[in-house]
Amino acid sequence: MFYLFDFSYLAVVFVTIGFYIWFTFAVTEWRVKIRKVMNEQDTDANQKAIDSLLNFETVKYFGAEKREADRYDTAMKAYAEAAVKTNYSLAFLNFGQSFLITSGLVIVMVLAAMGVQNGALTVGDFVMVNAYMIQITMPLNFLGTVYREIRQALIDMGDMFELLEQPAEVVDKPDAKVLNVQGGHLRLEGVHFGYDAARPILRGITLDVPKGQTVAIVGSSGSGKSTIGRLLFRFYDVTDGALTIDGQDVRDVTQESLHAQIGVVPQDTVLFNDTVRYNIGYGRAGATQSQIEAAAKAARVHDFISSLPDGYETTVGERGLKLSGGEKQRVGIARTLLKNPPILLLDEATSALDTETEREIQTELKAMGQGRTVVTIAHRLSTIADADRIVVLEDGIIVEQGTHDDLLARDGRYAHLWNRQVEDEAAA
Repeated sequence: MFYLFDFSYLAVVFVTIGFYIWFTFAVTEWRVKIRKVMNEQDTDANQKAIDSLLNFETVKYFGAEKREADRYDTAMKAYAEAAVKTNYSLAFLNFGQSFLITSGLVIVMVLAAMGVQNGALTVGDFVMVNAYMIQITMPLNFLGTVYREIRQALIDMGDMFELLEQPAEVVDKPDAKVLNVQGGHLRLEGVHFGYDAARPILRGITLDVPKGQTVAIVGSSGSGKSTIGRLLFRFYDVTDGALTIDGQDVRDVTQESLHAQIGVVPQDTVLFNDTVRYNIGYGRAGATQSQIEAAAKAARVHDFISSLPDGYETTVGERGLKLSGGEKQRVGIARTLLKNPPILLLDEATSALDTETEREIQTELKAMGQGRTVVTIAHRLSTIADADRIVVLEDGIIVEQGTHDDLLARDGRYAHLWNRQVEDEAAA
């Protein structure tokens, strides 16, 4: 009879442990799905809040304050429902684990009590069985809690893990060298590229930009103008062909050294929600106040900054909203001047400005390009008429190149674009 009871104890213990493990795994995986939904709803609500705050002007333009509030409330309601389900499932998991452990303990103690009653066990054996069961169930409960917390933490960090697992599109070669710029001679040799293999953007571009020259790239929308700028800064690698600087393929040098040698003035200068001094000083880490002021003077924005109540300590607001378009652009030019790069990329730097402001900034950009290799991507042709060479793109192919006067005399694609802009300006 004693051995029968021994077997019964073991059976109860193993069955309890088996059911406990199965229940913990099954419910935890069920909770994982609920937790994913809760995290997705939380992310959705945060994105809606950030979008509406960053685009507050658009929201006000269309009187959509209530609409945005309702969208956020809807997202938060879905998040609250998922959060409640998560808490309910946790309570169910804890209850089920406690129920299984308690049931196993009760059954074993009943068997032990029956053994004492039958004389097969002593009171000491009864106490011993109770102690054994407690020693078994306590670590089991601890392991169940640890597993649940680990799985929940992994779900909470899931987005971060997915981001870390994403392969980088552009990486440095193991033997990549530091870019050595001696003059800034740029060359594109038979460059092919497309963001999608089924839709090529550049089709065998060959372009030579000697050091110290200003070359403008023009063309209709979608012709590949801005793509050349992205390839130059190596946001992407060419599909075929080569892009070199002073004979060095940009794929063979480190991205850090490449970025250090190229200054960019974009169409929309984005500023940090910090002081004017910080935004200009962003062009060079550790820049002194005198260097920042020298760059501001070169960009013809020093006098404006000095007229502000807080001077260089004036906060520009999110994305520089407290400054006008021309003032933001001048701050961006000052930031690039402080960087002092040998190669300059002007990506439609004045297309978002009015004509008068554009002319003022165009003078500053021209002075900024002295002694540097300049690649200008332009939509408004009047801003690049004095470039050393103008390259006309169409469907990813160079169809014309030459000076402004030469291209007008040819009466080709450039002349057509020029005449059309002149007509539009006259009509306006």
